[in-house]
Amino acid sequence: MEEKFEKIERPVVPEMEEILGKPFKILDDGFVRVVDYMGSDDSIVQAARVSYGKGTKKRHQDRGLIRYLIRHQHTTPFEMCEIKLHVRVPMDTWRQWIRHRTANVNEYSTRYSIAIDAAYQTAPDAWRLQATVNRQGSEGTLDAEQGEKLSARERELHQLSRKIYEERLQLGVAREQARKDLPLCTYTEAYWKIDLHNLLHFLHLRMDEHAQYEIRQYARTIGEQIVARWVPLTWEAFLDYVVNATTFSHLEKQILSAMFQGQSEKAVALAADFGWLVYKDGKLSGHIERLEFEKKLAEMGITPPWSE
Repeated sequence: MEEKFEKIERPVVPEMEEILGKPFKILDDGFVRVVDYMGSDDSIVQAARVSYGKGTKKRHQDRGLIRYLIRHQHTTPFEMCEIKLHVRVPMDTWRQWIRHRTANVNEYSTRYSIAIDAAYQTAPDAWRLQATVNRQGSEGTLDAEQGEKLSARERELHQLSRKIYEERLQLGVAREQARKDLPLCTYTEAYWKIDLHNLLHFLHLRMDEHAQYEIRQYARTIGEQIVARWVPLTWEAFLDYVVNATTFSHLEKQILSAMFQGQSEKAVALAADFGWLVYKDGKLSGHIERLEFEKKLAEMGITPPWSE
């Protein structure tokens, strides 16, 4: 007897169909655009309910299930959705991007093709200063007058490096060698295909305020302009339970417990025992873990007892 199966239709998201191939401009000459996608919020729900059949089609129940999955870190249903993006990005930013080894990538080859004649330019007021606490980050900017000098020198460097590159090509030097002195701000392009679970992880890290400005612009565009259209229920839950959520360590919970019980002295003593309260020249020195905890408290309008 021939087994009968229900007809399967490929999920189509009208909001995604509208932006297929449309470039979203980023930085001065970068972009990201959707090449293809597979799945939708419905695909996630279907995957989660596969063990007991078709399940419900009520929107509020689908939303509740997706929120439950995000909240409890049940990740495999989100792997049922995939997206393929075409990106143009500066090479130094791409170095950070490609560290996420959970995608399928095919990058523009400067061994085969001539390097893209575009380099990321820095505006005079956009030269960032090195952060004093976070050694891999930045804070504040250089004054515009000094920035103008740096931007002018940057333009000279870009023009010279491109000129030398093209001279080598004209003399017949192999492209794989001629490219070696191009600056890292030169744009590259790639097709980047990734499942939704790993994409959300990428966005969580790269949308964060501590991520480098340039890659943060790409991540926010992908999240706010693409993922929000593609899987709106998932995006809503992701913002609520991951991006805008706050977690507390075991040490932080102990201090909070003492604070909520009105035991300020105990809370201070705990922080001291944890090595958070180190004074130098009569001033409380920076301690990253304490500073991160203080930021969490500040977001909730709470002042730590050692600052009162």
